[in-house]
Amino acid sequence: MKYYMAGIKGAGMSALALLLSDLGYEVIGYDDAASHRFTEDKLIDRGIKIYSEITSDLSEDCIVIYSPALKLDTHPVLLKAASMNLKIYEYQDMLGKLTKKFDTVCVSGCHGKTTTTAMLSHIFENISSCNYLIGDGRGKGNKESNRFILESCEYRRHFLAYDPEYVIITNIDMDHTDYYKNMDDMVLAYQEFANKASKMVIACGDDPYTHLLEVNPQIYYYGLSSDNDIQARDVSYRSDGTSFDVFVEDEYYGHFDLPLFGKHMLMDSLAAIAICHYERLDSKEVAKFLKTFEGAERRFKETIIGNNVIIDDYAHHPTEVKVTIKASRQKYPDKKIVAVFKPHTFSRVEEFSDEFAEALNLADEAFVMDINYDREDPNDYPDISAYTIIDKLDHGDYIEQGMASKLINYDNAVILFMSSKEIYILEEEYKKLLNEKI
Repeated sequence: MKYYMAGIKGAGMSALALLLSDLGYEVIGYDDAASHRFTEDKLIDRGIKIYSEITSDLSEDCIVIYSPALKLDTHPVLLKAASMNLKIYEYQDMLGKLTKKFDTVCVSGCHGKTTTTAMLSHIFENISSCNYLIGDGRGKGNKESNRFILESCEYRRHFLAYDPEYVIITNIDMDHTDYYKNMDDMVLAYQEFANKASKMVIACGDDPYTHLLEVNPQIYYYGLSSDNDIQARDVSYRSDGTSFDVFVEDEYYGHFDLPLFGKHMLMDSLAAIAICHYERLDSKEVAKFLKTFEGAERRFKETIIGNNVIIDDYAHHPTEVKVTIKASRQKYPDKKIVAVFKPHTFSRVEEFSDEFAEALNLADEAFVMDINYDREDPNDYPDISAYTIIDKLDHGDYIEQGMASKLINYDNAVILFMSSKEIYILEEEYKKLLNEKI
């Protein structure tokens, strides 16, 4: 059996390719010639062939999996596969088939699901074993394990294709405004997903929207407030990380030291710890491996050059921008914080321009790049641009690729590069100029 993956370089698709390869299947794929630096190397290192020609190696023994970014009725690869009568699955539908084969933990939430999935995978992989798929492009299969930890995205209700044992909900927030009508629609999607859990739901109790869920499985809440089932107490936020005690239903479970920053990272760790408790993992072992967790790809990744700290982060929603800046303040209280942000989708900027400005104003200075779009027509948003945000900033300016010199005079500063898209091009320009300067 051979899996042919159309759009293989995408974060989710590449992770699925790695998982299937580890499980013993032959995997090949197609993608365009553009560079995807965060996934391409992993696929090549695993020996997975990537074709840029439309139908290369598409044969009768292939099962085709395609990225949701491709259109089934128009993309040449998919049209060719259909003409050959091959089995064709969209990404989330193939994952749905896998969730039926394993005891699956589905990690969902508008923010934090990648870090929580990565954290939980790190703990289980070291203590027992697991299969996992993380939305930062990492996937791993273990033929000896029946556990599957899966990042589960709410976009277009894709997570409804899954059949989990556990459902984690890190939060519920408005996003994907090109699809969801309003907050009620978003809550209903999460409610339907939570009801698919065969064992239990683990939800953030400090999030007001999780309490609106009407679910049949047992639901346990985690957080900082005293009415949560899983509660962090005696929390200490320091410049070297975060420490806290965990109580489950008022009984002490253990002490934990987290080498990450910000309240949002603490909350993500509570979700992971909750699963570990209900799976009867030893708390000291959990604490041991939580302490060695280095974070997900493209989540608060640091490079130090001279007196400056460059942080690369996937933040693309106002809530994520806000917590990333706050985490920078926690770790580097004596440095100037400079935010560089590349928005993704016109609809998100149109809906959240005030919130983006409020979040970016938490930095000492902020720069905004042109809006990235890959599923929208900019002609539908004639009045929306980077300046929709810039004009609302206290200390804001425009920046784009080739303009890294605007950042070169900052000293003893944290330069935050935040985006779900290709902000790394500007980031690399800046690093090169900075290295030449010092």
